[in-house]
Amino acid sequence: MARRPVPERNRWAVEQLDLRPASRVLEFGCGGGAAAQLVLGRLPCGPVLAIDRSAAAVARAVDRNRAAVDAGVLTVRQVALADLDVAAGSFDVAFGVDVNLFWTTSADTELAVLRHALVPGGTLLVAYGPGPRPDRRAALLERVRGAVAAHGFVGAVVLEEGRGSGVRARA
Repeated sequence: MARRPVPERNRWAVEQLDLRPASRVLEFGCGGGAAAQLVLGRLPCGPVLAIDRSAAAVARAVDRNRAAVDAGVLTVRQVALADLDVAAGSFDVAFGVDVNLFWTTSADTELAVLRHALVPGGTLLVAYGPGPRPDRRAALLERVRGAVAAHGFVGAVVLEEGRGSGVRARA
């Protein structure tokens, strides 16, 4: 099977992560698994948990990353972020690309789940492509930054570049 291209927004997002050899990573809204593929290129031993609420997306992510799934370094689960149940401090890094609920809703439950899942000082990245909504990008990113900060994340900053945009903070 031919290798599927990795969207530039996913490359940009993974470049923004503070990945270390022993990082435990959660990707929420994993879609077809392109960003997980990039993370695994930097952390070949994992562990990485990729979640998505869509069964079709989970199937594509597993298919794209079959060797990592078979090796046990990547786990892909069908679950909404709001319903994710993991032990406190399970992850060093949590990120999502183009997960719109952070600017379309208050994301209260999802941000609480992420605070619980991350170790103190762990990195959260809510990333988008060059958007979201280029005509309203600054306002939407500021809304996401405010929500992240209001849920106890510290150092929340807006990131904007030609290849991507987002909000990065620490638990």
